[in-house]
Amino acid sequence: MSIDDVRRWRHDLHRIPELGLREHKTSEYVAGALGAMGVAVTRGVGGTGVVGTIAGGPGRVIGLRADMDGLPLQERGDQAHRSGHDGVMHACGHDGHMAMLLGAARRLSAEGGFAGAVHLVFQPAEEHGLGAEAMIADGLFERFPMETMFGLHNMPGQPAGTISTRVGGLMAGEDNFEIRIAGRGGHAARPQMVVDPIPIAAQIILALQTIVARNVDPAEPAVVSCTEILTDGARNAIPGEVVIRGDTRSFRDDVRELLELRIRQVADGVCAAHGASSVVTYTHEFEPTINDPVAVAAAVRAARATVAAGMVDDDVTPWTASEDFGAFLRRVPGCFAMLGNGVDGPSLHSPDYDFNDDILATGVDYYVNLVRAELPR
Repeated sequence: MSIDDVRRWRHDLHRIPELGLREHKTSEYVAGALGAMGVAVTRGVGGTGVVGTIAGGPGRVIGLRADMDGLPLQERGDQAHRSGHDGVMHACGHDGHMAMLLGAARRLSAEGGFAGAVHLVFQPAEEHGLGAEAMIADGLFERFPMETMFGLHNMPGQPAGTISTRVGGLMAGEDNFEIRIAGRGGHAARPQMVVDPIPIAAQIILALQTIVARNVDPAEPAVVSCTEILTDGARNAIPGEVVIRGDTRSFRDDVRELLELRIRQVADGVCAAHGASSVVTYTHEFEPTINDPVAVAAAVRAARATVAAGMVDDDVTPWTASEDFGAFLRRVPGCFAMLGNGVDGPSLHSPDYDFNDDILATGVDYYVNLVRAELPR
């Protein structure tokens, strides 16, 4: 197999980015490429998801996953393969993830060299944390049973071609919150007649910053961020309502529960002290990505068979960003790993970002080595 084919797939997919659960052209492209290799293809899993299956005879079954959706950003690059869809681009490298998995599929289907079977899971809607659960609800693990699942994501800021992972929490779970403060509005010239929700909101925002500092174990990572403040006031009118929105990040269920509890207590307590009231909405958006020790050991062995030992980090620092792969790991053991995209250049989710084609071959080789090591003849 020529790496030129993998690069062509990547560029083709980069030209047709689509938002989550709308990946119709993308899923058809992926299904067509798999079908041309002779891989068994199932379309429409979880809406627009695609699963390819390569069987090598009796034995264990594992899964490999790539995400498919783009982001609502206008691409600024001038490369020949730039996005052809206005206002949407592959700014997180999902085009590269799909291309690497297609390259592994071509190698494995043509060369074999393994027993058992591998399911190639092309997942929609990773960016908003909806696609993994959609595939699970559509019977992914009942229709395509697998003992272990592996994923790979490019990482700008890490040297190109390096592979990193860790046992336990690799990426955080994300929750969103909204605090709706109800006071009593009125004229700005008569503050004694109102219950002003703006200083109440200010006190709540400051108090929320004590949750991590004073309630969470200092050894346990957690983040509470307020990201939006909205009011129904005007320049000369004190509002009757203020809405605070934000998100939290954590790695453990008990920490997640603590953050929710304290946000509710802080909002209710500060409001009660000033004669206002609050309604708190707290939603779970992403599960934390928790790697299984046995799966990590397998991934590290495959990584060291792919690149030099000095290019593998088996205890990378956890990252408090979130990844939909965590929902899969709630159901089956597995390992998520990072593939360095290069030290220089734009970060993920930047309109200037582009996947580094020089690491495509590394990703393909990693997947092939992983399958052959985990499913030996």
